Amino acid sequence: MRDLIEKSVIDKFSFQLGMINCFAEMVACGVKKLAISPPLLPSQYETIAPYSEKIVEGFAIESYLENSLLITLLQSPEFTRGKCSILYYKSGSILETYLELKARQASLVESGRYDVQSREEISIAFMELLTYPPEVIEAKLAGSHPDPFLIIEP
Repeated sequence: MRDLIEKSVIDKFSFQLGMINCFAEMVACGVKKLAISPPLLPSQYETIAPYSEKIVEGFAIESYLENSLLITLLQSPEFTRGKCSILYYKSGSILETYLELKARQASLVESGRYDVQSREEISIAFMELLTYPPEVIEAKLAGSHPDPFLIIEP
């Protein structure tokens, strides 16, 4: 078995597509209100987009290309810098909530009022939108595992 594992190769495309399929199913089943693809370089997005669209259609959900994911305490800015993400959701109101949250953050930053408290509030609202349980939100706010673990680098 060990030899099989050592000889196995996981290609990035299949890994990313598997993550997308899993997240789409969780959204379709109502387990998550919003899900996010792994961070994608623009060239990776061009390759994966047609398959993502088929998955979205198959699960009867919606998607949105986000070129600048909301930066919160969920993950480090470096995790998504220069990359795009695909948002998956069932209801347009979820996308509206996300976009309003992003606009609220931008307004706070622009006005110089994006302080520790507002950053935490925006982060909590984002993680709640992603349907994270309270204990995970608390751990993220405490700085535990700032970036999602990916067996394949994004």
